[in-house]
Amino acid sequence: MVYGDLQFFDLIIFAAIAVFIIYRLRSVLGKRTGFQKNTKQQEQEFIKKENKPHQDKIPQLTESEKKFEIVYKKASSFDHKAFLEGAKKAFEIIITAFNKGDKKTLKNLVSKDVYSAFEKAIDSGSNNSNSQFYSLVVDGIEDAKVEGGKITIAVNFISEQILGDNEENIVKNKDTWIFEKPENSKEPSWTLVST
Repeated sequence: MVYGDLQFFDLIIFAAIAVFIIYRLRSVLGKRTGFQKNTKQQEQEFIKKENKPHQDKIPQLTESEKKFEIVYKKASSFDHKAFLEGAKKAFEIIITAFNKGDKKTLKNLVSKDVYSAFEKAIDSGSNNSNSQFYSLVVDGIEDAKVEGGKITIAVNFISEQILGDNEENIVKNKDTWIFEKPENSKEPSWTLVST
């Protein structure tokens, strides 16, 4: 009798496990009610969404950022806020490396032409190793375009640098730098191609 009770108990445990598995599968997979759209209609809607321009993904832009619309329409992964933050950091890193004569850092961030110009200026002693940043502001976007598989953005910067240790000796500069990267690149890094 004891052995027969164990079989009955095993049967109840297996039944409970089967009910639990069916319940979990149904909650994960759902159940077909007959009101689903047919797959051809779903495919057509997906294709329509894919062919729509990226205008619905364009965030609200300030007046000085309106030129970014061109990039947003052609490059779906573009983020102007991340670009502007990166451009400011790049500006500071590049100017600091230039002032200190750090050619190795410059070589990784700028194009060959820009590197040649910086290298000549460093070699001629045009850089000032005593200057340091005081402030940096993005003054606007001069131009933004997507052509030939490349995204090119020209950014206007206004920077102030302290010369030496004297805070009264501040030099204010307005620069337009052009950054570029391949359109299909997922990398966040841009290359400075013109100053």
